Amino acid sequence: MSSSVDQIKSKIDIVSLVSSYIKLDKAGGNFKGRCPFHNEKTPSFFVSPDRGSYYCFGCQAKGDIFTFVQEFEGLDFVGALKVLADRAGVKLEEYNKGEKTHKDKLHNVLEQAVFFYEKNLTENKEAMQYLLNRGVTEKTIREFRIGYSPSAWRDLFDYLSERSVTAGEMLEVGLLKQSDNAREKYYDTFRGRVMFPINDSSGRVVGFSGRILVPDDKSPKYLNSPETTLFNKSEVLFGLDKAKKDIRLRDYSVLVEGQMDLVMLHQVGITNAVASSGTALTENHLVKLRRLSNRIIMAYDGDSAGFRASDRSSKIALSLGMELKIAEMPSGKDPADLAMGDIDSLKETLKNSKHIIDFYTDNLLSRNLEPRGLGEEIRKNVLPYIVELPSTIEQSHFVKSIAKKTFIKEEALWDDLKKVKSTGQVTSTFERTPVQASKRAEIIERRVLGVLMWHRESKKKNINLDIEGLENRVLEILGDRMKVLIDSLEREKDLILFETESYYGSRDNLKEDMEELFVGLEEDKLKKEFTEAMGKLQRAEQTKNSSEVLRYLEECQRISQRINTIKNYYEKK
Repeated sequence: MSSSVDQIKSKIDIVSLVSSYIKLDKAGGNFKGRCPFHNEKTPSFFVSPDRGSYYCFGCQAKGDIFTFVQEFEGLDFVGALKVLADRAGVKLEEYNKGEKTHKDKLHNVLEQAVFFYEKNLTENKEAMQYLLNRGVTEKTIREFRIGYSPSAWRDLFDYLSERSVTAGEMLEVGLLKQSDNAREKYYDTFRGRVMFPINDSSGRVVGFSGRILVPDDKSPKYLNSPETTLFNKSEVLFGLDKAKKDIRLRDYSVLVEGQMDLVMLHQVGITNAVASSGTALTENHLVKLRRLSNRIIMAYDGDSAGFRASDRSSKIALSLGMELKIAEMPSGKDPADLAMGDIDSLKETLKNSKHIIDFYTDNLLSRNLEPRGLGEEIRKNVLPYIVELPSTIEQSHFVKSIAKKTFIKEEALWDDLKKVKSTGQVTSTFERTPVQASKRAEIIERRVLGVLMWHRESKKKNINLDIEGLENRVLEILGDRMKVLIDSLEREKDLILFETESYYGSRDNLKEDMEELFVGLEEDKLKKEFTEAMGKLQRAEQTKNSSEVLRYLEECQRISQRINTIKNYYEKK
């Protein structure tokens, strides 16, 4: 396995990898961009081609090409290895039996189930005809590995048992349920259903969604795998493994509700579509999509439960700064229907999608409500979306637009908007939390010593810097603390060097930057001295020691004058 890792590292440089996910700009010898692992407006995410690593100064995310793919795609190491191996054209070595992890074994169980379902589809004319009647081609059936689960109670259980898969493993991946029957303790979870394998973003099967072939009054139309070690409904989107490349290329995703909608859209070339699989769209789903593109078109059937339940997820998307549009399906039609019979209409519907705020505003206007009723509906059904927008400029845009369309005064809309409470703010822990900034003095000390360390390590010396003189000045200001700080920073030497390169690697005025840092160091030292002198002055006043009072008063005045000189330095900058 290590040789595969080395081959991948030799074929994929970190800049080309990361820039295929996010926009990077040159910054000296490094590259920088907005961190994909936390919300930020000012870029603090740096990539070093020399070190083959990345680091975010906002949330401290760091690592190499493998950790980047793991974090971005939400994969374990093996999943990231598969993604990068495919990208590099490297054939992965087979695991030895002893090297297989428990998760690997569970993935293998699901793979065997896929094979079983695929084989049964070819043998069941009714299931195959159902798919063909829905417009699914045999090529698409193969690409999505669609299968069929027989109606018998234990066919899959018997099949997997003969291949040394334990009942415990089948239960753990959601393929089996326990029965109250003492003689036959288990039965298959999926029976009599057209089976759609659900993959993680690297393409590994993690669960299933089964569509009942012959409906009855007892069984749900669609049945998904339960939550398992591999399958987390709040994070997995059906089709994301196939859609992620085109979402990045086209810079928007199309969100549909069901497996059949997704399969049919991909079949007609709309390959940036993903499906929520009938479950509520979660914060984690939205964060994953936002990393690929900030824009979503929601193409739900207007009468569907998913569309009616999308209120909170829509507000979360807006609060994340995403552009959310609604594609209004023709009455009684869903995306799969249009993909099968009227592709031009489908593409036109997507093309004419509207921002969710415009969509609901126009929908209310089409009802020809009297002015007072219209104003009330706008307040209840449109303003709650505007309040979620993180940008005041965006809020202003929509307030102006609504005022123009409805003849409601902007001032009245703003007054009502102030009364609306936000409900869609992100609460999940999916994203990293930006770390609190260190104290100003600690940052300055770290940067000064970082420059000295960087200059000693760098092959290209800055001839304008008097390093020996700078070290003496640091020693004069920091005293005994200098050695303690250097020892502590030595433990994270690579990170300090990376950080210093990122800040100062492309600067021509390093000498001026250093002078400013030294002024900051001295200011902090003087403030500490002033606090100590003031304390001594107060104690001298309490003991009525006049000579000590005069001494510390003069010291406070001297320090204060020096601090004022430093303030004047900053004002001139």
